[in-house]
Amino acid sequence: MPVWQWLLDAAGVLLVLVLLYGLALVVRRRVIARDGGTFELSHRVRSDRAGRGWLLGIGRYSGEALEWFRIFSLSPRPKRTWQRSELTYERRRSPEGAEQSSLFPDHVVIVCTSSSGGEVELAMGTSSLTGFQSWLEARPPGAEMPGSR
Repeated sequence: MPVWQWLLDAAGVLLVLVLLYGLALVVRRRVIARDGGTFELSHRVRSDRAGRGWLLGIGRYSGEALEWFRIFSLSPRPKRTWQRSELTYERRRSPEGAEQSSLFPDHVVIVCTSSSGGEVELAMGTSSLTGFQSWLEARPPGAEMPGSR
């Protein structure tokens, strides 16, 4: 068989694999969103260099937890989970420098502190931020606010 036919077959297989990957991402997104409460949420996993370390993802409220899923992963499990009782909202800011090209255009960066992991930086749209703040404030009756001691 000539080389061009091998290359054509390889290109066809590669195209099928890319299409299957895209289809799997769509199905995964639908499965994650079936319970509702999902929104675009980016998470800064490394803060060693200014403006770098952001990963795009999907956030989902699940009871007392905020779950974060990487957007291009096929895993049905969240990559990170934060408990509502452990998070405290600190401040918000606009994306700066390289962050402007790493994040969605309408997103703002928020800084939270976690009682188990220190500082947590997230980025979301302003309407999602309103929902996030409401979710944080809607702790069960009798629950103590972190840092209120």
